[in-house]
Amino acid sequence: MTETTTATPAQPAADPRSAELGERVRGVHRQYPTGVTVVTAAAGGKPYGLAVNAFSSISLDPPLVLVCVNESSRSYPAVFEADHIGVNILAADQAGVAANFAKSGGDKFAALPWRPGTHGVPVLDGVAGHFELEVKYKIPAYSHTIFIGQVVDADSSGQAPLVYQAGRFFDGARLEPVRQRPGHE
Repeated sequence: MTETTTATPAQPAADPRSAELGERVRGVHRQYPTGVTVVTAAAGGKPYGLAVNAFSSISLDPPLVLVCVNESSRSYPAVFEADHIGVNILAADQAGVAANFAKSGGDKFAALPWRPGTHGVPVLDGVAGHFELEVKYKIPAYSHTIFIGQVVDADSSGQAPLVYQAGRFFDGARLEPVRQRPGHE
C-alpha cells in the first residue's frame, strides 16, 4: 500500500532577499559531498531514470530509504506512478552515466547495459550497489516529491562509489582520513 499525503505546503511569500539566500543555499549544498544515484522505474515496459543526489537511509528495521525527485523531470510521472522504484548507486567509473541521466529527454538506456530487477525496476550494470524499493509514501515538498520506500532487494558490488562535490566528480575510494585536532572531535 502506497500512501500519498494530500497536504500541499504553503508557498513562501515573495521576498527580494530570497534570490540572494537561494544562491547562498546553493553554494552551501555544492560544498557538501554526496553520492550519486540514478533512480529508475518501469512503465509500459519502458525504462525511465534520472540522476538524483538527494538519497538517504532512514532505518534498518524496517529497511527504509528516501529519495527526492524533482516534479519537472520527464521521468517523474513514471517514478510517481510506480509501485516499485530502483536506486542505483553509481560506481566511481560511471561519471558518464551520471551525465547521461542528468540530462533531460532522450533514451537514456539506449547504449547502457541494464537488467530488470526482481520487481521489474531497471538495475544498471556496473553500479557500486542498488536498492529495489516498494514505495510506501509520496510526500509533496514544493517542487519535489519525497519517496519513502521499503527495501525489498539490495546488492553491493564492492566497487567504490562516485562522489559529487562543488560541481565535480570524485572517486569514493580515494577519500582520505582527516586528522582531528584536539578539541575538534
